[in-house]
Amino acid sequence: MKDIVASHHYKTQEMNIKTFHFNPIQVNTYVLHDETKQAVIIDPGNYIEQENNQLMEYVDHEQLSVQYVVNTHPHIDHVCGNRWCVDHFHCPVYIHEKAVKIYHQAPMYGSVMGIDIGTCPEPSRLLQEGDMLTFGHQQMKVLYTPGHADGSICLYDAENRLLFVGDVLFAGSVGRTDFPTGSATMLLQNIKEKLMVLPGETTVFCGHGINTTIEYEKHHNLFIQY
Repeated sequence: MKDIVASHHYKTQEMNIKTFHFNPIQVNTYVLHDETKQAVIIDPGNYIEQENNQLMEYVDHEQLSVQYVVNTHPHIDHVCGNRWCVDHFHCPVYIHEKAVKIYHQAPMYGSVMGIDIGTCPEPSRLLQEGDMLTFGHQQMKVLYTPGHADGSICLYDAENRLLFVGDVLFAGSVGRTDFPTGSATMLLQNIKEKLMVLPGETTVFCGHGINTTIEYEKHHNLFIQY
């Protein structure tokens, strides 16, 4: 039986992870925090007022201080809440340096899909492979994993065995490669060389759908069988 974590609230000894499912495309937005109450928001997909309120209520209830927003990649469904978060939490936005071009085009793509986000706030930090992101007592390593889109990253927390993959990897599947800058060859290479080498017990938090583990995907994901 597949060992997955389907709960909206995931907790390790050191970290609390709250999952929200936002916008019409049902992006997984993650809010991470530890005992220091410093928090990070990964892929804020909040779009309508109800979603904004859900995010605000959680942050207020937990008495969190949002340190920054980080986007795993620049597609509209993963960045549409950036502006709201910057305005309400007064926090910076981090994206990979290769994501900037698509990120600036996100409002245009959004208008085609009926998602009006106005303008995207300028990123305060451009990430690169190997960068370490810190908050509270936690740290995550940036893994550059293009293939779904230029600028796609995964965030690896080695201490807690957690991996946030955006749309690079899914439970039993992989990210689409038919969008601009997509490459199936590059995507599979990065998954195999950068993700499948991580400890099997690592919990994988995907950009859509349910969580999984490296061990399960290594043995059951038909897209990446060796």
